[in-house]
Amino acid sequence: MQIWVGLGNPGPRHAMQRHNVGFMALDVIADMHDFGPVQKKFQGWTQEGRIGAQKILLLKPATFMNESGRSVSEALRFYKLDTDALTVFHDELDLAPFKVKVKTGGGTAGHNGLKSIDRHLGPEFRRVRIGIGHPGHKDRVHGHVLGNYAKAEIDDLVQMLGAIGAEAHWLAEGDDPRFMSDVSSRMQD
Repeated sequence: MQIWVGLGNPGPRHAMQRHNVGFMALDVIADMHDFGPVQKKFQGWTQEGRIGAQKILLLKPATFMNESGRSVSEALRFYKLDTDALTVFHDELDLAPFKVKVKTGGGTAGHNGLKSIDRHLGPEFRRVRIGIGHPGHKDRVHGHVLGNYAKAEIDDLVQMLGAIGAEAHWLAEGDDPRFMSDVSSRMQD
């Protein structure tokens, strides 16, 4: 079993914020791959399903970003899984908007959700980094990540999320390079 976590903040006020793109990615994956109904578990919302032969639990922590690690660590403990079964989808300032990269391990780059997971579980987990771009100056970062996607960005957002959902089977199989390549190809079309 794999646990895929989308990072975001709960509530309608946060729904379209750049910081919630991890939640958005999980919603699209659940829809495209016919995951089961949403359940309240592990201080968050879960959906179970399969992508190919892989059983996957989708988890959106309801703890707010800064405490995501509580929810994630509870789910891993319950299923007796190590961090090699964990994939975290999150917004990434250091990537151009709508670029998608996957890596395992590394720092938190100031991301409070990643910091929380790192505190609870350590840094060695797979991350799907979803680019939101940097606003140019550190004083504008807070407003940028907690800002809603602009109308002009919605088509690109929908295309990127659709590409992530369509190519998720490569992530499930552990072929990160193929996932990145195919998502990128879909974004060029």
